Amino acid sequence: MGVAGSKLEKALGEQFPEGERYFGFENFGNTCYCNSVLQALYFCAPFREQLLEYYSTNNKSCEENLLTCLADLFSQISSQKKKTGVIAPKRFVQRLKKQNVLFRSYMHQDAHEFLNYLLNELDDILEKEAKTDNETSSNGPKLLQENGVHKEPTVTWVHKTFQGILTNETRCLRCETVTARDETFLDLSLDIEQNSSITSCLNNFCSTETLHSEDKFFCDKCCSLQEAQKRMKIKKPPHILVIHLKRFKYIEQLGRYKKLSYRVVFPLELKLDNTVEEYADIEYSLFAVVVHVGTGPNHGHYVSLVKSHNHWLFFDDENVEMIEESAVQTFFGSSQEYSSNTDHGYILFYESLGTR
Repeated sequence: MGVAGSKLEKALGEQFPEGERYFGFENFGNTCYCNSVLQALYFCAPFREQLLEYYSTNNKSCEENLLTCLADLFSQISSQKKKTGVIAPKRFVQRLKKQNVLFRSYMHQDAHEFLNYLLNELDDILEKEAKTDNETSSNGPKLLQENGVHKEPTVTWVHKTFQGILTNETRCLRCETVTARDETFLDLSLDIEQNSSITSCLNNFCSTETLHSEDKFFCDKCCSLQEAQKRMKIKKPPHILVIHLKRFKYIEQLGRYKKLSYRVVFPLELKLDNTVEEYADIEYSLFAVVVHVGTGPNHGHYVSLVKSHNHWLFFDDENVEMIEESAVQTFFGSSQEYSSNTDHGYILFYESLGTR
């Protein structure tokens, strides 16, 4: 990595961002799924800032968990004297395997499952810490209740960064009554089609579906099963929009999962137009892509592309190199089923350009 590191420093020259660090991660057998996601999260500015702040204010004597291990890793990277190099995220990986049996084997793991597990776990830890702080304050457990009514759940910085709200709307076609149910999300999992785009996938996700025959909807107003129209809308877009492309599909005839190498165009700037309620002019900028390399779901490799200070970088475990912005489009997927290109965008990270 010494050579690769000096190459990167040479390539950036005087443009090397002040105070920034570009470090590859050592691979412990099969931990590319973890490395690629951690690189994307490290270059997610609001997430990194909050984690480093947590590290500096957190009581170092508290027990080790995934949050303390990740905060320690990010602090280790940001405080390096060298600008480039390799770090072994050993403590974090050991903690991950200790906590979750799924990640203990040397089999190929899913990067999206890991991201989902990690964000939910960090959120749980922060919520528990907030609850403990409340209970040990002068008011004791009463802070959790007021006049017998439970207060709103704690909103952590994981929520503030990644959480959005979806509205599931169902309109009865007999009485026109609309039933709406809100649900939160940390990422959006989108079905994909050949030669499509993120915008068309989002439009499909939010398209209207008619419920009829055996799928009729029970309308409370009509007190009976009725035909209805159902649609999903983004009620509140998150600050960081994470999009998971469902590239692994179960094929019944084969009795197994198959990787869809479909070409799905993801823009550098994304507008949410028809999919949101009140935020039609919301714009997002792409800053990271986790890429799955390989032909099947049970084997392969993960790498990540990251935008940092207007430069695009390619992270492949220990190796870090600069790439042109135009190279991002080579990871859209293949327009034909059998192609030599097996490097496909799998998880996309977008940051909101507007402030809400």
